[in-house]
Amino acid sequence: MASSSLQLQDRRIVLGVCGGIAAYKVVELVRRLVDGGAQVQVVMTANALHFVGAASFQAVSGRPVRNALWDEAAEAAMGHIELARWAQSVLIAPATANTLAKVAHGFADDLLSTLCLATTAPLVVAPAMNHRMWSHPATQANLATLRARGVQVIGPDDGPQACGEFGPGRLREPEAIITELLEAIP
Repeated sequence: MASSSLQLQDRRIVLGVCGGIAAYKVVELVRRLVDGGAQVQVVMTANALHFVGAASFQAVSGRPVRNALWDEAAEAAMGHIELARWAQSVLIAPATANTLAKVAHGFADDLLSTLCLATTAPLVVAPAMNHRMWSHPATQANLATLRARGVQVIGPDDGPQACGEFGPGRLREPEAIITELLEAIP
């Protein structure tokens, strides 16, 4: 990770965490990004909070987790715009089918989807979902839309899934996500 550290040093990354069982892997991803010298601001969707607590992400990132569009303290300064400007990269991991659809169609009903519309930073998504959801024509159409707009897609991998099934939809491992993220950012 030595060469990764040089590329990550002082890099400002907004990391969006969506509601899927793979969210537990993202705590390790944040730790590795921070260890590599990145500044990571975690933004969690409401559903993500059902899988991993904000305190875990705050502990490894060293920053308070943002999870609400209507945070009075942050929104007094239009916090979603501030985050969108601050970010040098936006990474969504795990990116659920719901969030991919929101971003593909320009919905802005939570902090993460709103800042994705407001940022000019490169957007990278690391999808994770059940293999049937991954293969669904709607999900594939949303991914095609995002790719056409220059969004980098990392993964997913094939393998056993939390539902007991097997197939594409597993979140890539943290080291692989970092490697592909570094290839995607200027």
